[in-house]
Amino acid sequence: MNRQVFLKSLLGGAAFAALPRGLAGSELGDALNSSIADLKRPATGSMIGYADSPIAQVRIGIVGLGNRGYTLLQMLAHDIEQGNCQVTAICDLNADYVSRASTWLSSYQTSKAMEVVGNKDAWEAVAKSDDVDLLLIVTPWEWHAPMAVMAMESGKHVAMEVPAAHTLDDCWELVSVAEKTQRHCIMIENCCYNDEELWVLNMIDSGVFGDITHAEGAYLHDLRAHMLSSDYYQDQWRLQHHRVRNGNFYTTHGLGPISMYLGIGRGDRFEHLTSMSSREKNLSDAFNASSGVDSSEFACGDMNNTLMKTQKGKTVLLQFDVHTARPYSRINKVVGTSAVHDGYPSRLYVDKGELVYWGHKWLSESERGEYQSRYRHPMLEKLDAIKAKYKQGHGGMDFVMMHRLVRCMNLGQPLDLNVYDGALWSAVSPLSEMSVAMHGQRVDVPDFTGGAGDDSRPLEIMREIG
Repeated sequence: MNRQVFLKSLLGGAAFAALPRGLAGSELGDALNSSIADLKRPATGSMIGYADSPIAQVRIGIVGLGNRGYTLLQMLAHDIEQGNCQVTAICDLNADYVSRASTWLSSYQTSKAMEVVGNKDAWEAVAKSDDVDLLLIVTPWEWHAPMAVMAMESGKHVAMEVPAAHTLDDCWELVSVAEKTQRHCIMIENCCYNDEELWVLNMIDSGVFGDITHAEGAYLHDLRAHMLSSDYYQDQWRLQHHRVRNGNFYTTHGLGPISMYLGIGRGDRFEHLTSMSSREKNLSDAFNASSGVDSSEFACGDMNNTLMKTQKGKTVLLQFDVHTARPYSRINKVVGTSAVHDGYPSRLYVDKGELVYWGHKWLSESERGEYQSRYRHPMLEKLDAIKAKYKQGHGGMDFVMMHRLVRCMNLGQPLDLNVYDGALWSAVSPLSEMSVAMHGQRVDVPDFTGGAGDDSRPLEIMREIG
């Protein structure tokens, strides 16, 4: 990919058009940071703390019913049975997926959902339907932003899978349209609802960690078999990103929980980042072995490291590697003045206030268990019995995520996450790609809240709701 096409793919057309040609080195870095700043849109409202009118029974339209979409549909079983929501429209390019979803729905609701199958524009019927309050978008990444924009402009709330967008211009467009239409636009990041992350968050909120200084998160997941399959990702769409992109383009599993730990958008914000990638080796080897074709045309390095710094001086290390054979990990490291947590496996150290030369040890399993029991997020205790009855996506966090979304809309309460969170966590991907392309130069992180996120406020996810 030549430099002009590359930069346009990350910034979006508007910022690219204003970028001077023929620059290199630090001059290119300065020009890129200027273009990033120029993308800022004037605020036409605020979605911080936004609560819409209560919807007694949320009418949901789902676009994308493959592996992930079908799982999220199943997470709605309890709330469908309770009358909290109903699925009124289902859409996919694959008629078999729509039929499978329709059959499943018939066991939980008497009303039949509108079924939409057709060309790549058929989803517009769902986005514009008068029988839909919330559009759930579970499609390949490049469709998330345009689908969300049309849905919000058609009066719908939006929940979309990660990432929300993959150009900075699209991230700003989501923010702008959400503010203008006053529609919820939430990127549903399930790892924010995992038991371990919520336990750590509750300890942080309760002061166990003292002041946080550093955090680390990751998406370390061997996806080669999935990406090389002709069935798992239709047309191998996810593999195509690895052919032309190089950076961290799956940021949110690590960055979402970390942003909650650090109060990002709720008193602090990311200021800048630097990113670099290793060489690529593992994916091309797997491709060659599975296809019998000698090809190494993959731009994405095996491991990407992105280092970020916040306005208040805290640092974050994000890692991304879906090429290497290794056990799954999101790392989930938090370092504070009074405690440290490392995930995978979960280990906890709590400082007793004694200066020693050596002998620091992780808490024993039973000691850590006491903290886990004492600081388990209260909403999980209430939902355990429900989770046990129904299919649990990713160990239960998918159900908790979807249930919280539906209940917030039922009660007319602010959602746990807002459009600024989704835009920011997604924007780190193109920003990392810019830094990688500039050999690790600093890239500024835009403030999608326009300064409004600098004010401290409680995390919405810490609320108990009915």
